[in-house]
Formats: sequence, C-alpha cells, structure tokens
Amino acid sequence: MECPYCAHTKSRVTNKRNAPEGIRRRRECLKCQKRFTTYETIAKTDLFLIKKDGRREKFEKDKLSQGINKAFEKRPVSTDKIRKMINEIEEQLRRKGKSEVKSALLGEIVMRKIKKLDNIAYIRFASVYRDFQDIKDFKKEINEL
Repeated sequence: MECPYCAHTKSRVTNKRNAPEGIRRRRECLKCQKRFTTYETIAKTDLFLIKKDGRREKFEKDKLSQGINKAFEKRPVSTDKIRKMINEIEEQLRRKGKSEVKSALLGEIVMRKIKKLDNIAYIRFASVYRDFQDIKDFKKEINEL
C-alpha cells in the first residue's frame, strides 16, 4: 500500500472494520506518520445475460436500476428500499454461481420483488416487460393481483 502523501510503501493498520463499501482500514504511514483510509472489496466477475434471441449482453446494474426506477416513479416507496431491492437482485443472480443467466430469469426475479413493494409499480413494469398490447392484458394482470 502506497502512502498518498509521501508515496512510501510501508504502513500499518491502526483500525479495521466492516463498511458498506467493503472492509475499511485506517492506516498510518511508517515514514511520514500521516493517516489515510483504504477500502478492500471483492472483485466481482462479469455477469452476462442471455437474451431471448440468444445474444449475450453484459449485465449492467445501472440499466436495471433505470428500468426499476421508472416503474416506481411518483410512487410512495423510498429510494433506499428500491436501492436495497436492486442490490438483492444482483446478489441473487451472482449466488447462482454462473457467469451467464437468462434474461427471462432476471425479469421474473425483478417482477416478484417489485410486486412485494408496490402493485402499481408492478403493473407498470409488467406492461413493458411482458409487452402488453391492449387493455385486456392489463385487466388480466390486475385480476391476478
């Protein structure tokens, strides 16, 4: 670990604790005695989605987040709950232990999670995900709720 102040390569850890960003370490440079903080995180491998037409596309958490946030627009659900749900979805995909996941599986996971939080957001998401063509599709989905 290189000191950000003097570039010396030797330091000692004075404090270590878990943090949302990873493991937080407070360090002290052995040359200049200045303190700095580092974070240790697990390097995540790339995750790919297999689309309906067979194409492979890299999983992008931001893209997932945009779609979900659009469904929850102007709904009384906190951004913290939405962010937590998105993180849970990503972790659920990664726990599968595979580098490739079918996009249909992702869609079903997202719909189940949204349904637990807000029915209106669920209908909004389902209408786009399932490509509703007319009012009958909406009625059918609402009746199933």
